[in-house]
Amino acid sequence: MADAEQSLAYANADFASSNQLFVDHLLANNPRALNDVIDLGCGPCDVMLRLAEACPDIRITAVDGSAAMIELATQAVRAAGHEARIVVMQGYIPGLALREHDFDAILSKDLLHHLPDPMVLWREARRLGRQGAAVHVMDLIRPATQKDARNIVESVAPDEHPILKEDFYNSLCAAFTIEEVETQIRQAGLPLRVRPVGDRHMLINGILG
Repeated sequence: MADAEQSLAYANADFASSNQLFVDHLLANNPRALNDVIDLGCGPCDVMLRLAEACPDIRITAVDGSAAMIELATQAVRAAGHEARIVVMQGYIPGLALREHDFDAILSKDLLHHLPDPMVLWREARRLGRQGAAVHVMDLIRPATQKDARNIVESVAPDEHPILKEDFYNSLCAAFTIEEVETQIRQAGLPLRVRPVGDRHMLINGILG
């Protein structure tokens, strides 16, 4: 979302329920303390602000490719007073200028369907995660038909900005099925589990060996 108006529409949308679901599942599936984590595709940073509130000792690197999103994320982190614990950076995968095997959790919400090659996310997770690192990825599940996608948009976001509604529809149509993601995971050789969560998302998670 390089466009400023598009990014602002996304930032102002109400994704509270799915964002909190992401954090709740992360904490429930990883009982040990999370220290250094990276969020790939952080958007306006609402998810990581929720995680920072839940984990006072956590250190977060929040990455997004959109300059407009990074500006919104920076403002949100500053307003919440979390500059010391959340570092916001613009960057793309692959190619992030970060040390290999430097994080104990690789996180991502609603990025996978935006990638021309979804395998770059799984390769980056292996590159950045330490041995024993948690991988926790949530993404949309592609509906069976375009009509189903339109119905989901009108059910979930009937009063949202038209730009946001069209982006949501396009995201649903671009998303993968659970079976497709399971194939990606097998090809990447990662010990991850894929399952549906909520009413329109899948969760892909596990521990790196």
